[in-house]
Amino acid sequence: MSDKKLQTAAFGMGCFWGPDTRFGAQEGIIQTRVGYAGGTKDNPTYNAIGDHTETLLVEFDMEVISYSELLELFWDNHSYQAKGWKNQYASRIFYTSEEQQKQAEASKIKKKAEGKVATEIHPLNFTVAEDYHQKYRLRHSKLMGNFSEMSPEAFRDSPLTAKLNGYVAGHLQMEDLEKFDLDFKPGLKDRLMNSARKFY
Repeated sequence: MSDKKLQTAAFGMGCFWGPDTRFGAQEGIIQTRVGYAGGTKDNPTYNAIGDHTETLLVEFDMEVISYSELLELFWDNHSYQAKGWKNQYASRIFYTSEEQQKQAEASKIKKKAEGKVATEIHPLNFTVAEDYHQKYRLRHSKLMGNFSEMSPEAFRDSPLTAKLNGYVAGHLQMEDLEKFDLDFKPGLKDRLMNSARKFY
């Protein structure tokens, strides 16, 4: 991955399980994590989230997918008009650079011209969520048995599990995995293909 130009982006879009599947399925997204951002409470957890927001953190290859394209995915895939959501499920963009802040604010202005926007834009402060939230759809699928020997950190951060999490949510077909540069251990690809045939 050393030849890739990687950046980090983060978005609050309601419950973080759905965005994890949709963004993880995109070409150019290398890694996904879910967690908590934007608040003031130290060491937030799911049961003591304080004023933080459920947030998706992505690492992406900017030569394959641009930040502006990620912003389009953000706007197109959640409800950003509702002001009544509590902080946990708020619509938020968390920037990691001045350029991201500039693009995020410009995109918000454009959306405001079309109607009401409740989205807030903040610098990123991120705490990774508990293991049981990571790749939630994959974790609760029949494919999960193929990853029983993987450490929680490796499972969370794997580009392969990001794509499979998108697959089980219906954002990819199994044959789509061929176009991604994924690290299949010996025999794993065949086992996954066999498992996938029984998936639905």
